[in-house]
Amino acid sequence: MLADIVPGADPTPIPGMDGTVSELFGYALWLLVLAGAAATGFGVYKLAVADKSRHGGGSEPFKWMGGGIAAVLLSGSLIAIINGIAS
Repeated sequence: MLADIVPGADPTPIPGMDGTVSELFGYALWLLVLAGAAATGFGVYKLAVADKSRHGGGSEPFKWMGGGIAAVLLSGSLIAIINGIAS
């Protein structure tokens, strides 16, 4: 299903959860990883093209990068926790 779009995303079944719910939750975490990576990349891009004068909004790229890194760390830790519980 979604494994064709998200390469390498093979969610581990969670004990006690329905198969469909477990699979959708696993894919949602992998999509959150990809969204976090995209947000971090967009923040780096915005930093590269930002107005470097005193009147430029200099904090916005760091908000994008910080949010993206936080999303990757959160989803990565949840994936590790779920894989630890499931195995």
